[in-house]
Amino acid sequence: MRYLVLVLLLAACEARMPEREPLSGGNPAHGKSLILHFGCGSCHTIKGIASATGTVGPPLQDLKKRVYLGGVVNNTPEQLAKWIVNPRAYASDTAMPAVGVTEAQARDIAAYLYFQ
Repeated sequence: MRYLVLVLLLAACEARMPEREPLSGGNPAHGKSLILHFGCGSCHTIKGIASATGTVGPPLQDLKKRVYLGGVVNNTPEQLAKWIVNPRAYASDTAMPAVGVTEAQARDIAAYLYFQ
C-alpha cells in the first residue's frame, strides 16, 4: 500500500507537457513525435528522447537558455522555427539540412525544445 501511494505521489510530481508552450505557441507533445519522425536524434542529443543520441550537431537541451542559434541568429521562438525549416537561409555552410519540416511543425518542435 505504501508503495502504491509513493508511486502516485511521484507521478503527480512529474512535469506534464502543456497543450501549448507559451513562448513558441506550439504543441510540445506533437513536437516530440515530429522530432522522432524527422530523425532529429540521429544528429542531436535531445533531453526526453532516449533514441536521440546523435553527436553530429550540438546537444539541444536547455535550448531556451542560449543566446544564439547556430552561432548566427538570435534565439527567439520565431527564429528557431525558421531555422528548423531552412537552416541554410541563416548559415549557408551549416551541416544541418532542410528535411521538409513545415512552419507549423517547426513551431511544435520548437515548443518541445523550449519546454525541455
